[in-house]
Formats: sequence, C-alpha cells, structure tokens
Amino acid sequence: MARILVVDDSPTETEAFRSVLEKHGHEVLNAENGADGVAIARQEKPDVVLMDIVMPGLNGFQATRQLTRNPETKHIPVIIVTTKDQETDRVWGKRQGASGYLVKPVTEARLLSEIEAVRTVDE
Repeated sequence: MARILVVDDSPTETEAFRSVLEKHGHEVLNAENGADGVAIARQEKPDVVLMDIVMPGLNGFQATRQLTRNPETKHIPVIIVTTKDQETDRVWGKRQGASGYLVKPVTEARLLSEIEAVRTVDE
C-alpha cells in the first residue's frame, strides 16, 4: 500500500483522512501547514500528497508548486483536497502541478479511486 502525506490544518479533516486511509492499509503522515508539508515530503518521500489549499502561512497552491517544481519531489503526485469549488481554483491547482483535485466533503470511494489513479499514472 501507499505512504500518504496529508497536509491540512484541520485536525478533524486529518483524522477523517487517516481513518479511511489506514482502514485500507495505507501509512499516513501528516503536516498542519504548507511549509511543514513541503519539508516532510522532501524528507519522507511519500507516494502521494493530499493537499488542502486554505492554510496559514504557505497555502496549498504555493506548497504544491514548490513540490512539483523541485527535482527531489516532482515525482510525487499531489492531489488537492479543498472546499474551493470554483473552476478557476481547479485550473490554478493544475497549473501548480497538481495531479488531481477533489472537493470536500470527499467520499471514501472517490478519495481511494483518485489516489489509485495518480499512483497508476506515476508507475
């Protein structure tokens, strides 16, 4: 199974993701903001990053851009998972290098299928 880094400043969201992912055999790492997410991704090299957008300090768009443009981490697919549901947000997320874009609340099935889809592309 995969090592998945959840970058989200909401403890409730983080626990919800952890519960679903661990139930399906994934290992979960977490960061509470974009800067920590970038640092952990560089150090731990997870298989997938789930990235919130609205966070204090470095936001999810900025953190995604840093990860997808860094030679050390550009191979790690980033899935943006956010409440931002505007088409402009989706387009901007893709322009930052995101492999996927999900809008909260996300069903368990949708989350797992998106993770599988980006991992299949990466392999």
